[in-house]
Amino acid sequence: MSQPSTQFDVCIRGAGIVGRSLSLMLASQGLRVALVNLSDAQKSGHGHSDVRAYSLNSASQQLLTDLRCWPEGTACTPILKMQIEGDQDGNLEFNAAQQNVEALNWMIDVPTLEKNLAKAIGFQPLIQEVPKNVRAPLTVICEGRASQTRAELGVAFDVKHYEQHALACRIQTQAPHQQIARQWFHTAHGPEILAFLPIGGEDSRQWAVVWSLTPNRAEQLKTTDAASFCMQLQEASKGVAGSIELISERAVWPLQLAKAARWTGSMPHSESGQRATSFALAGDAAHAMHPLAGQGLNVGLADVMALSRVIQAKEFWRPLSDAKLLRRYERSRQAEVLAMGFVTNGLQMLFAQPDLPLQKLRNWGMSTFNQLSPLKKWMASQAMKSSSQH
Repeated sequence: MSQPSTQFDVCIRGAGIVGRSLSLMLASQGLRVALVNLSDAQKSGHGHSDVRAYSLNSASQQLLTDLRCWPEGTACTPILKMQIEGDQDGNLEFNAAQQNVEALNWMIDVPTLEKNLAKAIGFQPLIQEVPKNVRAPLTVICEGRASQTRAELGVAFDVKHYEQHALACRIQTQAPHQQIARQWFHTAHGPEILAFLPIGGEDSRQWAVVWSLTPNRAEQLKTTDAASFCMQLQEASKGVAGSIELISERAVWPLQLAKAARWTGSMPHSESGQRATSFALAGDAAHAMHPLAGQGLNVGLADVMALSRVIQAKEFWRPLSDAKLLRRYERSRQAEVLAMGFVTNGLQMLFAQPDLPLQKLRNWGMSTFNQLSPLKKWMASQAMKSSSQH
C-alpha cells in the first residue's frame, strides 16, 4: 500500500525499543509518524528476546516514565549495589545509599517494556504502523547494527571485532539476589567478563547472565549439558549465590565496537521534482559497544532524547529535512558516544592483557579507586544521569 509523501512528517524504520520510544516522543510534539514494523527477529536484534534484560539509568527511566511506559512490579528490579571483582584480589563497589539515590540503575524485563510501548502507540492517533518504508521529509533509521537501509545509503559502519562472544541466559539461584549486580573479570580461560544481573523484582532469586568469552569457549558452553554449564557458572561466580539452575535457553552472539561514519544525510531522490528528504541514524544503527558497562540501550535512548529536543527547538521556518538541523543532533551525540565507546573499549582491552605485571597493576588500580570516595561518587553519578542534561 503506497502512501502519499505528504501524509507523514517522519518515517521511523525499525520498531524496536528505540524506534517505538522515538515515535511516541515525536507524536507528542504533534508530528505524524510512520513506524515501519519489522519482524520479531529483526526487532530483537539477536532473535533471543526471552533472555534479554537491560540496565537502564535515571535518564532512561525519566524518558520512559514521561511516555507512561516504565515497567512496574517484578518487571523492574532496582539495583542497590554493584560489586566488581578483578582476576586477582582487585575489587570495586558502588552503593546507592552512598550516592544518596533510590537506585544505581534498574534491570528491566524486555518483553514487558516492549508491550508497554506497543500499547502506548495504540492510543496515539498520530502514529501509524506500516508494513513497508514510506517517503517523509525525515527518515530515522533504527534498524539495529545490521541495518539494511544504512548499507543501501552507503554509510560506512566502522567495526572493531572483539575476540569475544557474549553468552546470555537466565538462571535461578539458591540465595536471593538482594538487588546486588555482580561482575567478575577472569583470565584463566582467556579474557572473560561474567555479569550476574538481578531480575524478577526485589525478592527474586533470578538473574540475567551475560558472559563475555572467547568464541570457542562460548560455543562450547552453549552446547554443554545444563548440569555441567551450571557447575562452571557457579565456579566462575565463586558460589556467591549458592547452587544454580538454568531456566532459559542459552544465546550467543559476537561482540564489537562500531560507529557509523556519519549519522545524518540526504536520502536519494526516486523521482524528479520531489522535495528533499533526509535521514538520521539512532540506536544500534549508529553505534555498538561492549556490554561490560551495560550502557547500550541507555545510549540509544539518549539518541531519542537528543533528536526529540533538536526537533522541538527548531526554528518554525526550518523543515525537518534541513541539514543544519540534523547536524545539531549529530554533534550533540557523537562526543558522548565516542567517550562511552572509549571507556568500554579501554576496560575490555585492559583486562584482555595476560601479562602478570599488568594484571597486578589493574587489580591494584581497582582497589585503590574503590577507596577514592569523591572520585568514585562522581563517576557513578555520571553513569546514572548520562545524557539527561543536554
